[in-house]
Amino acid sequence: MDQSQRTVAATPSSSRSYQFHPARAAIIDLFNLYLGRGSRQKPDESLRDPPNKSQKRVHAPNRDLPPRNEQFLLDFELLQSQFNDPEQLRTITESVLISLVVQCSNHAPRAEFLLFALRTLCRISYINWDTFLPSLLSSVSAAEASLSQGVQAAAATAGSSATSSQSVVPVSVNPTSLLPSAHGIGSPSASEVKSVENGQQIARAGQIVRENAMRNSQRIRAAAVNSLRQLSCKIILIGVESSLKPVTHAEIFQYMMNWLVNWDRRDLGTEDSVGKSWRSEKTLAEWLRSCLDVIWLLVEEGESRIPFYELLRSGLQFIENIPDDEALFTLIMEIHRRRDAMAMHMLMLDQHLHCPSFGTHRIVSQITANVPPEAVPHLRHSPITYPSVLGEPLYGEDLAMSIPKGSLDWERAVRCIRHAIRTTPSPDWWKRVLVVAPCYRPSTQAGPIPGAVFTSDMICEAIIDRIVELLKLTNSDANCWQEWLVFSDIFFFLIKSGCTDFVDFIDKLVLRLNGVDNHILRTNHVTWLLAQIIRVELVMTALNSDAKKVETTRKILSFHREDRNSDPNNPQSVLLDFVSSCQNLRIWSLSTTTRAYLNNEQLLKGKQIDEWWRSKGERMMDYMNMDDRSIGMFWVVSYTMAQPACETVINWLSSAGMAELPGLQPNDRVMMTQEVTPLPMSLLSGFSMNLCLKLALQMEEALFVSQVVPSIAMVETYTRLLLISPHSMFRSHFSRNASLLSKPGVTLLVLEILNYRLLPLYRYQGKSKTLMYDVTKIISALKGKRGDHRIFRLAENLCMNLILSLRDFFSVKREGKGPTEFTETLNRITIMTLAITIKTRGIADPDHMVYLQTMLEQILATSQHTWSEKTMRHFPSLLRETLKGRVDKRGLSIQAWQQAETTVINQCTQLLSPSAEPAYVSTYLSHSFPQHRQYLCAGACLLMQGHAENINSTNLARVLREVSPEEVTANIYTLVDVLLHHVHVDLQQGQSLEAVLDKAGANLAFFFWTHEMLPLDIFLLALIDRDDDPHALIIAMSLLKTPDLLLRIKNYCQNRGSPEHWLVTQVFKRNELQKALGNHLSWKDRYPTFFDDIAARLLPVIPLVLYRLIENNAMEQADNLLLAHSHFLAYHPLRFTFVRDILAYFYGHLPGKLVLRMLKVLDLSKIPFSESFPQYISPTGAPVCPPLDYFASLLLNLVNNVIPPLSSSSNCSSRSGSMADILNSSARPPHGKTPGTSQPGPANASEGQKAFYQIQDPGTYTQLVLETAVIEILSLPVSAAQIVSSLVQIIVNIQSTLIQSGNGFHGAANGVGQGSVLPTSPSGGSTDSMSASRSTCLIPGINTASFVSRSGYTCQQLSCLLIQACGLLLAQLPPDFHVQLYLEAARVTRETWWLKDGKRSQGELDSAVGYALMDPTWAAQDNTSTAIGNIVALLHAFFSNLPQEWLDGTNAIITNLRPVTSVAMLRVVFRIMGPLLPRLASTHTLFNKTLMLLLSALVDVFGKTAQTTAPVEASQIADLIDFLHHIIHYEGQGGAVQTSSKPRPDILALIGRAAETLRPDVQHLLAHLKTNPNSSIYAAAHQQNTAKTNTS
Repeated sequence: MDQSQRTVAATPSSSRSYQFHPARAAIIDLFNLYLGRGSRQKPDESLRDPPNKSQKRVHAPNRDLPPRNEQFLLDFELLQSQFNDPEQLRTITESVLISLVVQCSNHAPRAEFLLFALRTLCRISYINWDTFLPSLLSSVSAAEASLSQGVQAAAATAGSSATSSQSVVPVSVNPTSLLPSAHGIGSPSASEVKSVENGQQIARAGQIVRENAMRNSQRIRAAAVNSLRQLSCKIILIGVESSLKPVTHAEIFQYMMNWLVNWDRRDLGTEDSVGKSWRSEKTLAEWLRSCLDVIWLLVEEGESRIPFYELLRSGLQFIENIPDDEALFTLIMEIHRRRDAMAMHMLMLDQHLHCPSFGTHRIVSQITANVPPEAVPHLRHSPITYPSVLGEPLYGEDLAMSIPKGSLDWERAVRCIRHAIRTTPSPDWWKRVLVVAPCYRPSTQAGPIPGAVFTSDMICEAIIDRIVELLKLTNSDANCWQEWLVFSDIFFFLIKSGCTDFVDFIDKLVLRLNGVDNHILRTNHVTWLLAQIIRVELVMTALNSDAKKVETTRKILSFHREDRNSDPNNPQSVLLDFVSSCQNLRIWSLSTTTRAYLNNEQLLKGKQIDEWWRSKGERMMDYMNMDDRSIGMFWVVSYTMAQPACETVINWLSSAGMAELPGLQPNDRVMMTQEVTPLPMSLLSGFSMNLCLKLALQMEEALFVSQVVPSIAMVETYTRLLLISPHSMFRSHFSRNASLLSKPGVTLLVLEILNYRLLPLYRYQGKSKTLMYDVTKIISALKGKRGDHRIFRLAENLCMNLILSLRDFFSVKREGKGPTEFTETLNRITIMTLAITIKTRGIADPDHMVYLQTMLEQILATSQHTWSEKTMRHFPSLLRETLKGRVDKRGLSIQAWQQAETTVINQCTQLLSPSAEPAYVSTYLSHSFPQHRQYLCAGACLLMQGHAENINSTNLARVLREVSPEEVTANIYTLVDVLLHHVHVDLQQGQSLEAVLDKAGANLAFFFWTHEMLPLDIFLLALIDRDDDPHALIIAMSLLKTPDLLLRIKNYCQNRGSPEHWLVTQVFKRNELQKALGNHLSWKDRYPTFFDDIAARLLPVIPLVLYRLIENNAMEQADNLLLAHSHFLAYHPLRFTFVRDILAYFYGHLPGKLVLRMLKVLDLSKIPFSESFPQYISPTGAPVCPPLDYFASLLLNLVNNVIPPLSSSSNCSSRSGSMADILNSSARPPHGKTPGTSQPGPANASEGQKAFYQIQDPGTYTQLVLETAVIEILSLPVSAAQIVSSLVQIIVNIQSTLIQSGNGFHGAANGVGQGSVLPTSPSGGSTDSMSASRSTCLIPGINTASFVSRSGYTCQQLSCLLIQACGLLLAQLPPDFHVQLYLEAARVTRETWWLKDGKRSQGELDSAVGYALMDPTWAAQDNTSTAIGNIVALLHAFFSNLPQEWLDGTNAIITNLRPVTSVAMLRVVFRIMGPLLPRLASTHTLFNKTLMLLLSALVDVFGKTAQTTAPVEASQIADLIDFLHHIIHYEGQGGAVQTSSKPRPDILALIGRAAETLRPDVQHLLAHLKTNPNSSIYAAAHQQNTAKTNTS
């Protein structure tokens, strides 16, 4: 509701023209007569001369007594008859009354008469309260303001006059003006001393006078304000009894709230100048209680002049210095009670546990912003939000800074950061959540960061927690060097970004390691960590020029530890032994002031490093034969002498010498570096970060600037450097080498590195879209340029891989506008990628759904393709609806071919006859039309007729090289259409299918194998896109099984070596250019390949062929394709994602045999499948649903490796158990490890944290575990209903199972939904009645004996984390599973015994609902839970992980639960769906749909025709009514509710329509949620705004 915007004047009136109206004088005289005033006083006379008890009455003039009050009406009517314009007279009367109220409020008899006159005029309906009351309140505000100014001025005048009148003896402040002393120089006389003392006393007296005057003035003003406000409230109480307009009620309410909230302002006279609060309880209580009477009258439920919700969002409950008034305290307590009840509907159960798991690479923010998709990469990300007192999700750095340390919100934030440090999500995530520490921010950056949710202190605490965790792990003799390496990479990244104050970090780390964890620092790992970052600019500044540099240096040196038991031949031990020496040497070189604190022993130890380097290191060349101690010493050298070490590495990579590139003319000599073995990962992993950065820069110089062609070893070592430290070492190759890309050789090298080495790294970094835009620029520049086929095709293949790697919405243009610059091939792949993304992962952001249509229009504007019905059948509905109306233009293309066929055949005959002159090629290129050239290959195919000798291959090859890549692509697409057309023509002519296909195969062999004229990957894509032709896929499969292709693939695999290229330790073999790329792409080019190959170009194509085969139900051919190329697909950079997506895309359509074949594409030894998983997907025997123990183990694995762990201090309140249990949570196993032998994973799956290069797809171990669980679920040969039923059964009864598992319980279930113990509710349900029909249900089939111990958690903690894990897992599965979840949730809810039992009283049901759902912390008190509480917690965990698009299906829950027959069930519905509405606020249509269903449920119970078992008072759902008010304000604002927030008019219309079917008493509670401005304050506010807009 809007606050009043009225203009406030000193003495306002209806119109200035009325001031001199003759009626005004008559009215004033009449009122003066009855008020006993002899003459007209000035309007502000009374206020200027307030009554003062110190002024004594001198004389009392003789006055006639005023007439009796009863005579007033007759006199007024007589006066009224003297004027012709009654409306004008009424306005003047109101104006005079307002001025008299202001003047006479402090004169009790006169005030009483004014109240009498108002009542009298009200009885004859003479007062227009809708204009009178706002004007009165406006005048009161103006009078208070003028009174404040007058009182302050009077007090100042009194103080100054008192000082001047008492200052009889002026005191000079000038020493030279004093008279000569009679007592000697410099010694003041007694009279002078006395004079000075008198002056000080006079000054003090003046100050006292001023203070007394100010105090008296404030008391006078307080009395005036009290009387004025009290009289105003009495008048309002009279007026409110009339039928006022909603806008008048709203304005009165705002004034009353403003008075209450600001009751103790200094200018109101309630606090004196010396800061001592002066309050007259009697004076305060008079107007305050009158004000409260007005407010209670306004929010009275019987009348509902103002919704009580307005009090909830008013902020009254947050006023400071609450006055000692019982009535006000009662109101504030009621506001708190109703606000808490309303806010509960905004909050999800276990909301404090909802935290990003980083189980997917998708960045999902908890806030939404209306931004175009191209701006998304630059947006700040808010992975969590903090709930407000109204339950709204809030964020912002200023809010994060206010979070008290140790609070639940603080622990949740640190838990999120701690989990991120452990699981190393994308650096892009870090960059979008980090904030620069305040001490490092430039002075120009003012104000907090709006979208931030973390502070530097939170980051600092999480970093220290991880250091302590790793130290404890190290002390347990676990081999955790890999964990330290991963952490050092992200530690370097965080410190360099300046997200935490380094000096403060050192201070806190020292306190931690010297405090509660004072026994864990036994090794030099902390010293090694700090040595990694010591060259970071912020660190160097702290150690060199900071004011605390000496103290910081001493603390850094204090981390040194001597490890006498270290293995001298272990590389890590050698490094840790010498790293303190390295650190001391570096600090010694930084500053002279700190040298005195260095360890001389460590400085002298540095000589050993120098001696080793001189004796071995400088002459060392063969890194492949280094012993362990030499490796360790070289690591040490990398910390002390990085530049010599860098030069040594570069020299090694160049040690084989150089050779001339073969096949070039003498004038075109190009030197090429000979091959050596690349540096192994085991050696690179120990290099200092400083050496890695130097190596990368020097290698980039050799790769991209030098004129010498680099070796594959150099390129491979360079990529390994980037892969080993993805956070610290990543750099964008296009932005860094933009000026160098003008060189074709450099462009080719960069594209090869990106396509065949760094594609997963760019996806991990979140830079795939940016790279796609950069590569698109190359494609756009080259597609029309003649001859540049090699760069173009490589860039296009890279772009194909990039598009297929994207699993989130993307814009096809960086700018987001205009037609796409993609080629036809890329346009088609983009559509397919969108289909896969939407169907398997959903659209995460609501704005993306808006921009989807624009993106499709951009693509379809330049693409003529139509997808087959079989393909469209599997498309998601969003795409299918857009694409199904497109006209198939293939018939038109065939017609165009037939029209041009004669001309094309004639030209081809002249060009391609065996006797054709080579010179004719130039003539053809210069004189032929493009529309004819696009049929060149089709014409050649017809002339050939299966006999290659009929064609002049030389001329054809030359033309295809000379034309642009775009024309070659056009030739391929027309060749496909013409080829398939003529297959049908030949068949119609009676030829056999086998002969026709053999002829087509021979023709294609000419193009692809004999003369290598066309790119096979583009042709295959064009062919399978014609899958509505029955022969297209047959021809495609025959091409993929061609011996020539299989041989090429075999050679590629042999030359490439292991698919895990970073593990290769042999010398790489460079393939010849022509053998690698074929004649067409190699042509005149002589720049050698590194990793490129025709076979490798097929890696993104084969999965798409598989999609087409499955769409066409060619399951056997799909199985054969995977069988033939399973070894080759191991080289697919994203094969894990490919398998996961194809299982999800075709879920429910794949036979078990094909699923098994798909799984064999993966490297099963490196995938953490459940140990029992293979037996449930065995092709032998009938499909069997796995037991519950299988699903429970799956969830436990997610708890241990995906769900953020609970810290030792976090409070899992809703189901977490006692604090003693919580403090034991440190027993949780380290990330990636499961204690015991029964871990849910195969024995050959390696333990410990994995580096990024080991799991490039999907990217992190957390993602690997979650996606593996998804693959398992999707591969099971049972229905989604069975799987969901099993998971829900586990969750519904999980607490009782875990808690009683220690007793060795083995029993049978009594049915899902019946098994939770429901003890006496905290709200007072009957113990006897509630205990009846209870049953304790445990879950059969779960091996509970080891279940809890395998988790490292207590039973209560494990139960709530298992619910979180189950919600996360279900949210990753296709919508088929969601539908079943909604059905199961509804069934469990309906079958809850206390909802089914019709004998339960309303009090018992409300008590049960309150226990189960309204207070999520109660279940932690007695280690119990409810089935319905568990299912709602599961749904909320599911909702929090669901993409925005898939939220559309959540309404099925309400549909499945209807008809709602009780208030208890209605509360369950609101508890389930209520917390979802804030997320839907940015999706207006879905919000409306959900709100309408909630209103329908309300009508089920409170409708006019509702059939409920017992009548229920409408007041019992006051919290639901408040919630409806709040959520529509939230949606109207698009975020947290402000004072200016308003509901949308269409929402008001929706609620208004629903309210018509409600009972009158419930309708009354929703009276303001309608579009009628005469009954709704919100509709009236909209009407006012519209009027103002039209006026302006």
